[in-house]
This record gives sequence, structure tokens and C-alpha cells, in this order.
Amino acid sequence: MTSSIARERLLAAHRSSDVLACARRLIGVQSPNPPGDTHAVAEVAGELIRELVPAADVCLYRSTETIGNLVAVVRGNGPGRRLVLSGHLDTYPLGDPAGWSADPFAGEVRDGRLYGRGAADMKGGIAASIVALAALAAQADTWRGEVVLALAGDEESMGDLGTQWLLENVPAVRGAAAIIGDAGSPLVLRFGEKGFLWVRVTARGKPAHGAHVHLGVNALDRLRAALDDVARLHALCPAPPPGVTEAIATAKPLSEPLGGEGEAAVLGAVTVNLGRIEGGSSPNLVPATAEAALDIRLPAGISADAAEAALAAALADHAGVTFAVLRRCDPTVTDPAAEIVRTVHRAAERVLGRVPAVNMRVGASDARLFRRAGIPTVVYGPTPFNMGGVDEYVLLEELDAVARVHALAAFDFLNA
Repeated sequence: MTSSIARERLLAAHRSSDVLACARRLIGVQSPNPPGDTHAVAEVAGELIRELVPAADVCLYRSTETIGNLVAVVRGNGPGRRLVLSGHLDTYPLGDPAGWSADPFAGEVRDGRLYGRGAADMKGGIAASIVALAALAAQADTWRGEVVLALAGDEESMGDLGTQWLLENVPAVRGAAAIIGDAGSPLVLRFGEKGFLWVRVTARGKPAHGAHVHLGVNALDRLRAALDDVARLHALCPAPPPGVTEAIATAKPLSEPLGGEGEAAVLGAVTVNLGRIEGGSSPNLVPATAEAALDIRLPAGISADAAEAALAAALADHAGVTFAVLRRCDPTVTDPAAEIVRTVHRAAERVLGRVPAVNMRVGASDARLFRRAGIPTVVYGPTPFNMGGVDEYVLLEELDAVARVHALAAFDFLNA
């Protein structure tokens, strides 16, 4: 059988009903993080894979008593490269169910939309990857190497006990490239994402009565002045790797209508979000302490070390003000001209019948962990609607497209 015939058979064999059935079963198992108990949903994912992919070697891994991870391996007709499909099993907590128009755990379908907690982030994407794995297994005699499906039980709390644990403890999860079906859009494949510093800034002053301000030092005033200087970090100039700036600009006409006006500017700049501020106890008292929490996002070309140094310089002259970095991550980028980027791009064009955009990603995902391990990685998944909120949903036609793109891209990459 020629490769072109095998490719077309791979696409023709796709079954939309399998994607929907898988997604509904996964949505039906609650896996909010926090608290982060993903054993039950990992078990169900394993059952689904064994049903649809009998040839897969499926192993469940506990990184803690509450966090379950899964790895499934399908082998082709001979030695070759390894391609990893990745996803995360945990979801945002439900919150108040009263506002939902659909049962958040029933996987209700209305007007081509699949509703449920995790439908968009990312049990729908996992279902697409499982069906892609099944399609590849059915034609295992037409490709070489291995396809690995790695499902992590911890992503919403930064992935240390999910994908990072798998990368450190399960050799099969380290491949020549990875594709992640996380939330995004079938019209945009993402080759990199911004880094971040989560920072706590603390100001200390001298308490006094509000009528006698001359006897005190207002910690909130000190904090306010310090935060004005922190906000100026947006003026830092990045030096991104080759091709990144051009890719963002080229993607803008297609990507920005999907990601919101201003996305391109945000992708190329430092942003400072003041997420929380508190201080003082009464209007008639001069506050002795004040504190703020900030999320500083870093574009490709500005490291976390460089940003922290700039933050220290910005606060150096502010008496009584200190800061602590709570979390940090460098920006991560796969070369936009890399083989896996080009391969997924071609597959998406074939499936969609139009040319998709190639762009950076604003938010963080487990892709950063693969890239940090030296594995070229792209994120290609469905559009999220109401992600983490009431009536979260995903479009069924997009899940179908993602499943077919994952299967075709894996096939082409392994046969290259």
C-alpha cells in the first residue's frame, strides 16, 4: 500500500461517534484540581483505550496517592521515531452548579456543542487523541516507530506531578516530538508560549492614627509607588529567537479575531497583572503593612532571570519594600520552522481545507515541560468556550478535526 493511499484510509476510517463517546465518558468522571484526585478518570481513560486500541500497551502510574497518570504505547511495523500525544486529565473546579443550563457531568449535546466541565479543557482534546491513536493502531503496518499517548493527572497546578513526573520517570514519554490537544483553535497551531513570574510584593511602614499621619509611614503609599515602577517592566525589549516575531505578525489576521484584539501585541511584550492587593485594617489608621500579588508574563526573548533582575532594579530604591518570586517559568519556543510544526500545519491544511495560522500561545500549558526537556512540541486543540466557567462547551466538528489532524500528523511524522 502506498503512503498516499494509507493517508486517505486513515482519514476515511475516522468515526465521529467514537470521539463523542470518549469525551462523554471522560466528562462523566469528576476530576477537579484542586483537590486533584485523578485516579478514577485515569482508570476510565485506560478502559477506553483498551476498548478502542486493543494493541496498545497501557500503564497507569501514581505520582502520589491522589494523582493518577496514564501512558499508552502503540508500535508500528518496525523501528523508527517516537511521537507523543499528550493531554491532562484534571479540570478546573466546578464552582456553583446553579448557573449551568446543562448537567456539567452528563456530556449533553445541543446544537453541535458538547457541554460539561472539562469539555474544552481538555477532555474533548483527550478524546480526539484517543481516537487518533485508534486510527493509527488500525493501520500500524503502514508506519514505523511508536505513538505514545501520555495523559497527566496534574496540569492545572503546574504539572509537577503530571507531565513533569512522567518525563522524569517514564522513558516512553520522551519522544522525537509531541502534539498536545489542549484548548486553542483548529485554525491556529501554537509553537511556543510566554513565561511568567508570580510575585508577592510587600511594603512595611509605621503605624499611626489617621489623624496623625505625620507620626506614621503609610505602607500602602509605599506599595502604590512601588507598583507603579513594577508596571514599567512592560517597556523591556525582548530579543526573540529567529522567526518568532515574523510568525506572530503573519498569524495576526487569522489568530487575533479568535484570540481577541491585542493578542499579537501581548504575545510580544511583557505584561504585568496586579491580581491582588491588601493592606490596612481601618480608614482611620495608617497601615503598617501592605501586600500585592502580581502575574508578570514574559515574551520569547526575555528570561525569568532577566525579568527578576529588572524587578529587583525597579524596587531597589523603594524603602521598606521587598519581593518574593512564588513561581517562575522561562518562555518556551519550538522553532516555527521545525519539522513537527510543518507536519502538523500540512495535516491541518489537508483536514480543514484552508491554511491555518502558526503562532505563539498566551497562556501556559504542559508544552513548556516537553520543550524544556528538549522535545519539539506544538499545541493543536479545539476552541474553548466558557472554559472554567458556567456551561463550558466545545464544538463537535472541531473535536473531529483535531482527531484527524493528530492522526495524520503522527502518520506523516513517523513516515518521514
